[in-house]
Amino acid sequence: SLTAEEKAMVNDFSQSIDITDSAIVLQYGAGAQKKMADFAQASLENVKTQDLGEAGNLISSVVAELKNFNVEEEKGIFGFFKKGKNQLEMMRVRYDDAEANIDKIVNALQGHQMALMKDSATLDKMYDLNLTYFKELTMYILAGKKKLADVRNGELKDLYEKAKTSGRAEDAQAVRDLEAQCDRFDKKLSDLDLTRTIAMQTAPQIRLVQNNAMTMVEKIQTTIVNTIPLWKSQMVIALGIANSTEALRAQTAVTDM
Repeated sequence: SLTAEEKAMVNDFSQSIDITDSAIVLQYGAGAQKKMADFAQASLENVKTQDLGEAGNLISSVVAELKNFNVEEEKGIFGFFKKGKNQLEMMRVRYDDAEANIDKIVNALQGHQMALMKDSATLDKMYDLNLTYFKELTMYILAGKKKLADVRNGELKDLYEKAKTSGRAEDAQAVRDLEAQCDRFDKKLSDLDLTRTIAMQTAPQIRLVQNNAMTMVEKIQTTIVNTIPLWKSQMVIALGIANSTEALRAQTAVTDM
């Protein structure tokens, strides 16, 4: 939909169009089409720089690291602690190694998160820009259609009546020439309409790419603020219980003595 001011611009612009000038017809709306072509290339470059696969692989690496940290035996995790202090020290070493690996992965994930958030902001701007090009093409098409209707219902009809009345060959040729020029301009408007359709289809595609990026951002956020802290807190509790078990074992030995 156009504002009243934009509609007035369309009406004024339609009056200045000369469809009998081949150069004007050829270049009509070409600037807007060039903007859309450049925009499509910019959109492609933006998508190519996104590496959602690598971010997904990093999240998978976190899962793999946590799964590989397996201290369960026949009687569960506490059965491991019951085997003594050497095993407890081994547990701490393995935990330190796993924590170091996970911290490296988290740093990489945070870098991806920042990049994806910047990409999302860029996609917002691209969406607005696409909407601007869509409206610009719409105004070209409306102005062109108005001019074409005016010529066909006005000048072309007059020439046809004149040729019909006079029967002169030059008048009939003038009718054919103007009809051909109208048809050529009509094809140009169809070409612009196709470009506008591309702009219309690009809008949901931009949102789709943006939603994919934001979904990955949310997954990274969940991994950083929930999954990993939960694992660390459970390890702290497990190590604390193991220390208590060792202390209780020592206390029991003293009491027995």
